Amino acid sequence: MGICVGLQALFDGSSEDASCPGLAVVPQHLGRFNDADKAVPHIGWNDAFVTSSSSLYDLRPASKYYYVHSFRCAYEPGLLESQGWTVATAQYGDETFVGAVARGNILATQFHPEKSGVAGLRVLRAFCTGEGAAALGKPLAPGGPPPPPTASLETQPTTTTTTTPAAAAAATAAATTTTTTTTTTAATPQKGLTRRVIACLDVRTNDAGDLVVTKGDQYDVREKSSTANEVRNLGKPVDMARSYYHQGADEVTFLNITSFRDLPLQDLPMLEILRQTSQSVFVPLTIGGGIRDTVDPATGARVSALDIATMYFRSGADKVSIGSDAVLAAEAYWAAGAKLSGTTAIEQISAAYGNQAVVVSVDPKRVYVDDAAAQGASPHSIIPTAFPGPNGETHVWYACTIKGGRETRDLDVVQLARAVQAMGCGELLLNCIDRDGTNSGFDLELIRQVKRAVTIPVIASSGAGVPAHFEEVFQQTTTDAALGAGMFHRGEYTVQQVKEYLGSKGLAVRGFEGDL
Repeated sequence: MGICVGLQALFDGSSEDASCPGLAVVPQHLGRFNDADKAVPHIGWNDAFVTSSSSLYDLRPASKYYYVHSFRCAYEPGLLESQGWTVATAQYGDETFVGAVARGNILATQFHPEKSGVAGLRVLRAFCTGEGAAALGKPLAPGGPPPPPTASLETQPTTTTTTTPAAAAAATAAATTTTTTTTTTAATPQKGLTRRVIACLDVRTNDAGDLVVTKGDQYDVREKSSTANEVRNLGKPVDMARSYYHQGADEVTFLNITSFRDLPLQDLPMLEILRQTSQSVFVPLTIGGGIRDTVDPATGARVSALDIATMYFRSGADKVSIGSDAVLAAEAYWAAGAKLSGTTAIEQISAAYGNQAVVVSVDPKRVYVDDAAAQGASPHSIIPTAFPGPNGETHVWYACTIKGGRETRDLDVVQLARAVQAMGCGELLLNCIDRDGTNSGFDLELIRQVKRAVTIPVIASSGAGVPAHFEEVFQQTTTDAALGAGMFHRGEYTVQQVKEYLGSKGLAVRGFEGDL
């Protein structure tokens, strides 16, 4: 079985590296997606439609599967089928590509079944038990496989224990895991890439030394109503991540904020959080915070950002998020005349794991300028704003900050975005200090400006307070995903409710599937 690059290795070769031939099991060549009309890498939940009426490892037409890749095999109708392959395809923009192939005892998927929720676990079960190979190419029963739930699930699921395969690429035997029985409403799923809804958890130690999920108001996480000014405690990280998974979150992001980054590296609490979460949460996990060159205080040994990222990946993370160090690297990039150094954390990690594994989390804030300054020469990308400044200013630029928003730099968000894309960043997590914790909606002006500047995917963050804010950002910008935090943590809305609302407005979303 081959997953993602494992599928690509079966082909003749790829334009990603013309000097490195593939295994030539599949006589076709891979090329890069065209980024003229869409973001690349292709990241998110998409289809795997079998091109015939045959069985292919329990792939289902109404299910969605998680893809993350920049290179693909363009689908040519009938070509692979004429060579005995059973093929599944997906569509991204105007490009149809191969999502899975199978023949004999070979199965390869461009998507990640281990990160595709229950839909992916079905594929792994079919492979591990041999049922998929035995049924390969055989006609489906009339009506095909039963459609999965796509519309809704109960807010409080009932937990049952079911025997399933281990959710890993190299799994060779079944394992016991927990799935969820849900009450659902049938719905017709939309084809193509869905709108991603991401749940974000800010994690730190509180004053008692316990790891908690917290949420700030413009980055201040301490309770204003408490005389002790305590860190706001909204719950336990692993439990909350599992809850959001069962609500249908498309990804879960952990942001490790400041208070325990100086611990000996092998004892980093986030490593254990990732290990525990990945045992029962089968969607992509991102971890941010402290991913930089450092010195282990326990041994005095120098540890690179790549070493730290590797520990996170081995503990269950799929992507790492870099913050303040990305701003400093971007400043150095422009100071050197837009030249890469090859030494930044972004460059090292993307070279080792691919740019899809590197997210840059940027914390910009508004800097208002008057009309005269807006008309003059400026190194910054100034745009008109519909929200005037304190003195009636009608133009603004977005300054990058570091150290959790405590220090503002003379670098604008467009400069940052273009620099980190050149370094190998695969996705931008676009926060906004001015909107953080306000529940007033995303900063659409900021999102539009950054989307125009880059071709990599952008995640909108900061300001979501009601489901309509997600619809607004998806309808009025070209953002690739949207992230929520406080509104979920406080129980005001669930991820399920947001996705149901988006679906009611005609936006494509992934439905959670509760049963194997």
